[in-house]
Amino acid sequence: MPRSGYRTAVDRLCAALGRLPGIGAKSAERLAHHLLKCTEAEAFELADAIREVKSRIRHCQNCCHLTEAEEPLCDICRDPLRDQTTICVVEQSRDLLTLEKSAAFRGLYHVLLGRLSPLSGIGPDSLSIDTLVERVSAGTIQEVVLATNPNLEGDGTALLIAERLAQFPIRVTRLARGLASGGTLEFANRDMLADAFVGRRPV
Repeated sequence: MPRSGYRTAVDRLCAALGRLPGIGAKSAERLAHHLLKCTEAEAFELADAIREVKSRIRHCQNCCHLTEAEEPLCDICRDPLRDQTTICVVEQSRDLLTLEKSAAFRGLYHVLLGRLSPLSGIGPDSLSIDTLVERVSAGTIQEVVLATNPNLEGDGTALLIAERLAQFPIRVTRLARGLASGGTLEFANRDMLADAFVGRRPV
């Protein structure tokens, strides 16, 4: 590791922080100096929180969302009031939490743990698609909503899942896309307008 002029321990801290997504060298250096200036209790509280989340948090055995180590199923899968016939497929747990905040969906979820990205070496075997197929094959699911991100990799992932689920007598749907509510045509880009026309519906 190249030396920056700091002590070795600070170099190590900057290097570790710099490996976090969205954190460059300058940001890592600022965070390191913040940790050096804060109290020992505050710094150790952060360290303990990281240690605890790595030791206690697991993936739900059913949907792959996050859950406590002592709970094999997450809160959503254990909730008997959820619609047990519909599954919404998302890429990451943070996408699930975003949808939950909207309160627009009351079914079950399935977290893929990523999306197809051949250039990054992420293929179907790296995702939880097989687990999703097993859930659908049980026979209680009537609809699978594909809520992968609206980009090339997300669309490719949704297409693969739709092909894998074509053997089952269920509805496979995709989240609508297009013009945002309250927006104007003037500021809509080409892809937004194309999606809006494809997803148009009767009034």
